[in-house]
Amino acid sequence: MKTTPGDLTQFTIPSSSSRLSAGVDRLDNAGKPETPPETTPKVSAPLTGALPTDDIPVAQREGDDTAPTARPNVVLLVGSLTALGIAALAAGGFVALRMQRSQTVTATETPSQTTSQPSPTGSASPTGDTLLGHFAYQEAPQSELAPIVPDGTIKMRKAAATAYREMVAAAQQDGVSLVPISGFRSIADQKYLYFDVKAERNQDAEERAKVSAPPGYSEHHTGYAVDIGDGNAPSLNLNQDFDKSAAYRWLKAHANRYSFELSFPKNNRQGVSYEPWHWRFVGDIQSLKTFYRAHGQK
Repeated sequence: MKTTPGDLTQFTIPSSSSRLSAGVDRLDNAGKPETPPETTPKVSAPLTGALPTDDIPVAQREGDDTAPTARPNVVLLVGSLTALGIAALAAGGFVALRMQRSQTVTATETPSQTTSQPSPTGSASPTGDTLLGHFAYQEAPQSELAPIVPDGTIKMRKAAATAYREMVAAAQQDGVSLVPISGFRSIADQKYLYFDVKAERNQDAEERAKVSAPPGYSEHHTGYAVDIGDGNAPSLNLNQDFDKSAAYRWLKAHANRYSFELSFPKNNRQGVSYEPWHWRFVGDIQSLKTFYRAHGQK
């Protein structure tokens, strides 16, 4: 006996043995006149609405053991895939944005690779302008010059002129006579000293450059350089024997106190002849930049 879910009425399903028994009875009565069967009144279905057993679908008679199709699971799967797709798109967009920003920052932060590097030691000058062992210098403006002799014919930059006069006064106290021979020289003056004197002495360009710079390449243009002689031994002036004079010995011992130094010592790197009479002022930032930055020395 089986009970249909949700139905309170129980039904008896005929067994197979009952059907076989009925069949045997028919065989035993073969050839006998058939007795009309008694009419069995049709049983009405219960008021509960239940159907006879044979009218119940097999699936329902055997029990609702099969689980219904999981429609919610399909919806959940589709929703999950959609969410994953959206997340993947968002992640891809984020990565693309980060890469774009990174490239922008790199392009912004990366200089054009032409950033000027400090000039290596030994470089000639900020412009690299050298000629026959001499460096190019700008001509000092007249407004920056001051006299170092009473008649005003020899001048230097103001700071250099003040230091030079102090040095001369100190040397005089020691009995030494420092005489200025040449101070500031214009480019026009240097043109005469280089080209005209070279022609008079029949010198070639390199030979003349050893003792006199081409115009535009002399330290005298700066207003910081001065040629010094010995007032007590004028025969030694402007030649290498000046280093035997009292004036030179005093300068070697005391010139640094007044920020003067020898421009062309023996075996100098510029290849200029030894000039013990040629001194330059390096007592302020402008003079230091003029010589040390241009020469790349020390």
